[in-house]
Amino acid sequence: MPGGRVREGCGRAGRVPGGRVREGLRAYRLIAAMWIRSTMAYRASFVMTTFGSFAVTGLDFVAILLMFSRVDALGGWSLPEIAFLYGLSGVAFGCADLAIGSMERLGQRVRDGTLDTLLVRPAPVLAQMAADRFAPRRLGRVTQGALVLGYALAAVDVDWTLPKLLLMPVMLVSGAAIFCAVFVAGAAFQFVAQDASEVQNAFTYGGTTLLQYPPTVFAQELVRGVTFVLPLAFVNWLPASYVLDRPYPLDLPGWVAFAPPLVAAGCCTLAGAAWRAGLRSYRSTGS
Repeated sequence: MPGGRVREGCGRAGRVPGGRVREGLRAYRLIAAMWIRSTMAYRASFVMTTFGSFAVTGLDFVAILLMFSRVDALGGWSLPEIAFLYGLSGVAFGCADLAIGSMERLGQRVRDGTLDTLLVRPAPVLAQMAADRFAPRRLGRVTQGALVLGYALAAVDVDWTLPKLLLMPVMLVSGAAIFCAVFVAGAAFQFVAQDASEVQNAFTYGGTTLLQYPPTVFAQELVRGVTFVLPLAFVNWLPASYVLDRPYPLDLPGWVAFAPPLVAAGCCTLAGAAWRAGLRSYRSTGS
């Protein structure tokens, strides 16, 4: 069987990038809709699994509440402020996980050869992988994060200005895009290391857990790593510091609070390049 470059390019010669994006979005929508219809055929199961997702993710915040039953502040941050970080991280990651969380299964498809079935279909492989086994139950994570964020917004002491209000939706959208880029980059890595889903989870699920706590409780080296290497700090730490009038991690300049859209665009560009390189390097298992 020919390499990934030939298969991916077959039938797409001469198509403009915008046309491929529209094609990918259409394929994603159709595949996701198919899985949603399949899920809704068993509504009781959907309700139970969604509630289970809600409850399991809620245990993280219960752990934070237990900490604050013994202390008044954590790293100098109050409970409403940490709930603000938690809610921003939970909603952003939950949206990314809902949209393309299935990317983590790429390694299994490479190992068992089922990725070949996606390569011969007339639709972008990235869209097919992202929508594969689309799971509406992941809405439980988004809902739980949104409830905590709602509590934080009601409880936190913030002098709301127009820039702060405008920054709120920007934070959520940019944060979700950054996590999407991490999912895609992790999937691209699995073309090389086929058994690396747990490594990917360390940066996705592990990353959102890290961001639930203030940067003041972590070593400076770790904060530098998630600011300049894997820029997860732009999901909530830096913009939240502006909203809450907190000192910026690493004494960074104030304008970095408004940089998440640029960082998200850069991350998505690099993740896309990594994906294309991984797909070109793929060779069929021959099975």
